[in-house]
Amino acid sequence: MQTLDQLFLSQLKDIYYAERQILKALPKMAKAANSRALADAFTQHRVQTQGQVERLQEVFEILGKRAQGVTCEAINGIIEECEELLDEDKDASPVRDAGLAACGQAVEHYEMARYGTLVAWSKKMGATRISELLQQTLDEEKKTDQDLTSLSDQILSENKKAA
Repeated sequence: MQTLDQLFLSQLKDIYYAERQILKALPKMAKAANSRALADAFTQHRVQTQGQVERLQEVFEILGKRAQGVTCEAINGIIEECEELLDEDKDASPVRDAGLAACGQAVEHYEMARYGTLVAWSKKMGATRISELLQQTLDEEKKTDQDLTSLSDQILSENKKAA
Protein backbone atom coordinates (compact mmCIF):
# COMPACT_ATOMS: atom_id res chain seq x y z
CA MET A 1 0.00 0.00 0.00
CA GLN A 2 1.44 3.27 -1.04
CA THR A 3 -1.51 5.62 -0.68
CA LEU A 4 -4.25 6.31 1.82
CA ASP A 5 -6.77 5.51 -0.92
CA GLN A 6 -5.29 2.02 -1.31
CA LEU A 7 -5.21 1.44 2.44
CA PHE A 8 -8.77 2.71 2.77
CA LEU A 9 -9.99 0.34 0.04
CA SER A 10 -8.17 -2.58 1.66
CA GLN A 11 -9.82 -1.92 5.04
CA LEU A 12 -13.18 -1.36 3.36
CA LYS A 13 -12.92 -4.81 1.76
CA ASP A 14 -12.00 -6.24 5.16
CA ILE A 15 -15.08 -4.84 6.93
CA TYR A 16 -17.31 -5.79 4.00
CA TYR A 17 -16.21 -9.41 4.38
CA ALA A 18 -16.62 -9.17 8.16
CA GLU A 19 -20.17 -7.82 7.93
CA ARG A 20 -21.18 -10.60 5.57
CA GLN A 21 -19.76 -13.22 7.95
CA ILE A 22 -21.60 -11.58 10.83
CA LEU A 23 -24.84 -11.86 8.84
CA LYS A 24 -24.31 -15.62 8.75
CA ALA A 25 -23.42 -15.91 12.45
CA LEU A 26 -26.21 -13.84 13.99
CA PRO A 27 -29.07 -16.32 13.34
CA LYS A 28 -27.04 -19.06 15.08
CA MET A 29 -26.41 -16.77 18.03
CA ALA A 30 -30.10 -15.85 18.25
CA LYS A 31 -31.11 -19.51 18.14
CA ALA A 32 -28.61 -20.39 20.88
CA ALA A 33 -29.72 -17.64 23.25
CA ASN A 34 -31.84 -18.70 26.19
CA SER A 35 -32.93 -15.14 26.96
CA ARG A 36 -35.70 -13.94 24.67
CA ALA A 37 -34.34 -10.38 24.92
CA LEU A 38 -30.88 -11.52 23.81
CA ALA A 39 -32.29 -13.57 20.93
CA ASP A 40 -34.33 -10.56 19.85
CA ALA A 41 -31.25 -8.33 20.06
CA PHE A 42 -29.30 -10.66 17.77
CA THR A 43 -32.23 -10.86 15.35
CA GLN A 44 -32.63 -7.09 15.32
CA HIS A 45 -28.89 -6.65 14.82
CA ARG A 46 -29.02 -8.92 11.79
CA VAL A 47 -31.54 -6.57 10.16
CA GLN A 48 -29.32 -3.64 11.08
CA THR A 49 -26.24 -5.43 9.71
CA GLN A 50 -28.00 -5.95 6.38
CA GLY A 51 -28.46 -2.18 6.19
CA GLN A 52 -24.78 -1.73 7.03
CA VAL A 53 -23.80 -4.06 4.17
CA GLU A 54 -25.98 -1.98 1.85
CA ARG A 55 -24.23 1.20 3.07
CA LEU A 56 -20.86 -0.39 2.37
CA GLN A 57 -22.04 -1.27 -1.12
CA GLU A 58 -22.95 2.40 -1.59
CA VAL A 59 -19.45 3.40 -0.46
CA PHE A 60 -17.92 1.04 -3.03
CA GLU A 61 -20.22 2.54 -5.65
CA ILE A 62 -19.14 6.09 -4.75
CA LEU A 63 -15.52 4.97 -5.10
CA GLY A 64 -16.29 3.40 -8.47
CA LYS A 65 -15.24 -0.01 -7.20
CA ARG A 66 -16.98 -3.37 -7.18
CA ALA A 67 -18.16 -4.37 -3.71
CA GLN A 68 -15.99 -7.29 -2.67
CA GLY A 69 -14.50 -8.55 0.51
CA VAL A 70 -11.14 -9.96 1.44
CA THR A 71 -10.81 -12.63 4.09
CA CYS A 72 -10.72 -11.11 7.54
CA GLU A 73 -8.99 -13.54 9.88
CA ALA A 74 -9.87 -11.35 12.87
CA ILE A 75 -13.64 -11.72 12.43
CA ASN A 76 -13.24 -15.39 11.54
CA GLY A 77 -11.42 -15.86 14.85
CA ILE A 78 -14.04 -13.99 16.86
CA ILE A 79 -16.85 -16.03 15.28
CA GLU A 80 -14.90 -19.24 15.86
CA GLU A 81 -14.55 -18.36 19.56
CA CYS A 82 -18.32 -17.94 19.76
CA GLU A 83 -18.85 -21.32 18.12
CA GLU A 84 -16.43 -22.87 20.63
CA LEU A 85 -18.45 -21.37 23.48
CA LEU A 86 -21.60 -22.99 22.10
CA ASP A 87 -19.82 -26.33 21.66
CA GLU A 88 -18.43 -26.25 25.21
CA ASP A 89 -21.63 -25.11 26.93
CA LYS A 90 -24.53 -26.99 25.40
CA ASP A 91 -26.96 -26.07 28.20
CA ALA A 92 -29.05 -22.99 27.62
CA SER A 93 -28.19 -20.99 30.70
CA PRO A 94 -27.68 -17.43 31.89
CA VAL A 95 -23.92 -18.04 31.89
CA ARG A 96 -23.99 -19.12 28.25
CA ASP A 97 -26.15 -16.09 27.44
CA ALA A 98 -23.60 -13.82 29.12
CA GLY A 99 -20.93 -15.53 27.01
CA LEU A 100 -22.99 -15.00 23.87
CA ALA A 101 -23.42 -11.32 24.74
CA ALA A 102 -19.65 -11.09 25.23
CA CYS A 103 -19.11 -12.69 21.83
CA GLY A 104 -21.45 -10.12 20.33
CA GLN A 105 -19.49 -7.37 22.03
CA ALA A 106 -16.21 -8.70 20.66
CA VAL A 107 -17.73 -8.42 17.19
CA GLU A 108 -18.95 -4.88 17.95
CA HIS A 109 -15.55 -3.79 19.24
CA TYR A 110 -13.86 -5.06 16.10
CA GLU A 111 -16.38 -3.22 13.96
CA MET A 112 -16.05 -0.03 15.98
CA ALA A 113 -12.27 -0.11 15.51
CA ARG A 114 -12.59 -0.58 11.75
CA TYR A 115 -15.38 1.95 11.24
CA GLY A 116 -13.70 4.53 13.48
CA THR A 117 -10.56 4.33 11.38
CA LEU A 118 -12.48 4.42 8.09
CA VAL A 119 -14.46 7.48 9.22
CA ALA A 120 -11.26 9.31 10.16
CA TRP A 121 -9.55 8.39 6.91
CA SER A 122 -12.55 9.30 4.75
CA LYS A 123 -12.60 12.73 6.39
CA LYS A 124 -8.88 13.15 5.63
CA MET A 125 -9.61 12.16 2.03
CA GLY A 126 -12.38 14.78 1.83
CA ALA A 127 -14.98 12.08 1.11
CA THR A 128 -17.84 13.68 3.02
CA ARG A 129 -20.66 11.37 1.86
CA ILE A 130 -18.56 8.28 2.56
CA SER A 131 -17.69 9.54 6.02
CA GLU A 132 -21.38 10.20 6.74
CA LEU A 133 -22.35 6.67 5.69
CA LEU A 134 -19.61 5.09 7.75
CA GLN A 135 -20.33 7.31 10.77
CA GLN A 136 -23.96 6.17 10.70
CA THR A 137 -22.78 2.58 10.95
CA LEU A 138 -20.24 3.42 13.66
CA ASP A 139 -22.99 5.02 15.72
CA GLU A 140 -25.16 1.90 15.33
CA GLU A 141 -22.27 -0.35 16.40
CA LYS A 142 -21.67 1.73 19.53
CA LYS A 143 -25.36 1.56 20.43
CA THR A 144 -25.45 -2.21 19.91
CA ASP A 145 -22.40 -2.60 22.16
CA GLN A 146 -24.12 -0.58 24.90
CA ASP A 147 -27.30 -2.62 24.50
CA LEU A 148 -25.39 -5.89 24.81
CA THR A 149 -23.69 -4.65 27.97
CA SER A 150 -27.06 -3.82 29.48
CA LEU A 151 -28.55 -7.16 28.45
CA SER A 152 -25.66 -9.11 29.90
CA ASP A 153 -25.92 -7.22 33.19
CA GLN A 154 -29.68 -7.81 33.25
CA ILE A 155 -29.36 -11.52 32.49
CA LEU A 156 -26.78 -12.04 35.22
CA SER A 157 -28.67 -9.91 37.75
CA GLU A 158 -31.87 -11.85 37.18
CA ASN A 159 -30.02 -15.11 37.63
CA LYS A 160 -27.78 -14.55 40.64
CA LYS A 161 -26.61 -18.15 40.68
CA ALA A 162 -24.95 -17.50 37.33
CA ALA A 163 -22.94 -14.57 38.68
